[in-house]
Amino acid sequence: MSKLVIVGTVAFDAIETPFGKTDKILGGAATYIGLSASQLNVDSAIVSVVGGDFPQEYITMLQDKNMDIEGLEVIKDGKTFFWSGKYHNDMNSRDTLVTELNVLENFSPKVPQDHKGAEVVMLGNLHPLVQLSVVDQMDNPKMIVLDTMNFWMDCALEELKQVIAKVNVITINDEEARQLSGEYSLVNAAKKIMKMGPEYVVIKKGEHGALLFYKDEMFFAPALPLAEVFDPTGAGDTFAGGFTGYLAKTEDYSFENMKTAIVYGSALASFCVEKFGTERMQSLTKKELQHRLQQFKNLTQFEITLV
Repeated sequence: MSKLVIVGTVAFDAIETPFGKTDKILGGAATYIGLSASQLNVDSAIVSVVGGDFPQEYITMLQDKNMDIEGLEVIKDGKTFFWSGKYHNDMNSRDTLVTELNVLENFSPKVPQDHKGAEVVMLGNLHPLVQLSVVDQMDNPKMIVLDTMNFWMDCALEELKQVIAKVNVITINDEEARQLSGEYSLVNAAKKIMKMGPEYVVIKKGEHGALLFYKDEMFFAPALPLAEVFDPTGAGDTFAGGFTGYLAKTEDYSFENMKTAIVYGSALASFCVEKFGTERMQSLTKKELQHRLQQFKNLTQFEITLV
C-alpha cells in the first residue's frame, strides 16, 4: 500500500520562455508532484487519466521512479490533456495559449482499493468537486494537502470551500491567499483561511520563498537565489511533492517537522526550474539534492550575539 496518494493531471505541455520553446513534452501536476516525492524514496500512487496518445515510455518512467500507476486510467480512444503557455521576460507571469481538456473533461478519479488507506493525500490542482470525490474515497488519512488556484476561486468558490473545510493543509500563492481571504496582509489572510478548516496554511511566494502558518506560529523558508531560471512550469507542484513526500516518509505531522518539509519542497523546486518541463527532475540525483539542502542551511543559518 502506498503512503502517499497523488491526485492531479498527467499531461502534455508546450512551453515558451525567453530561453527557448518546446514541442509537446511531459507535464501535469501529478507528474511533477510524483517525481519530486520520488526523491524521498516514499511509496506513492498516482490517480489520474491519460489518452491513448500517451507514450508507454512515460508510464514506464513513472514506474521506474517508484510510483504505483494502478490509478492511472488510460482511455485508449481519447487524447491526453494539453496545455501551452508563453512566459513573459520577468518569468513570473505567463499567457495561456492553448488548453485542451480532452480526457480530463469527464475525469472521475477512482482510488484503487489498495491505496485508500494511505496516510498522506496530495490533491493537485483540479476542479474542487473532483478533489472532494477523492477525499470521500479515502479511509481516514492523517494528512490531506490541497493545492488550488484563483481560477476555482472565480468560478467554483462554494465547492472549493467545501474541500478546504476537509483538509489539513492548503498551499496557495500570495495573490490567491489575498483573494480567498479578502485580506492584504498575508498574516491576516492565513488566520482567516485557517478558520475555513485547515490547520496549516502554506503561502508560496515564488522566487521569494514560502511561508508556513500554524495557530499563532509562522515559519519562512527562502527560495535559493539562482543564476538562471529556464522554465518555472511545475515549480509549485514540485514544491508540493517534496513537502508531502517528506511528511509521508517521516510520518511526523508536527509543526516542527513541517518546517523541514517546507525546506525540502523549496530545494526540490529550485531544481525544477533549471530545465524545460520535467527534464531536470527526471535526472536529479540524491547527492545533488543533499548538496542543495546544505546550501539552504548555509543560506539561513547564522550566529548572533544579542547586545
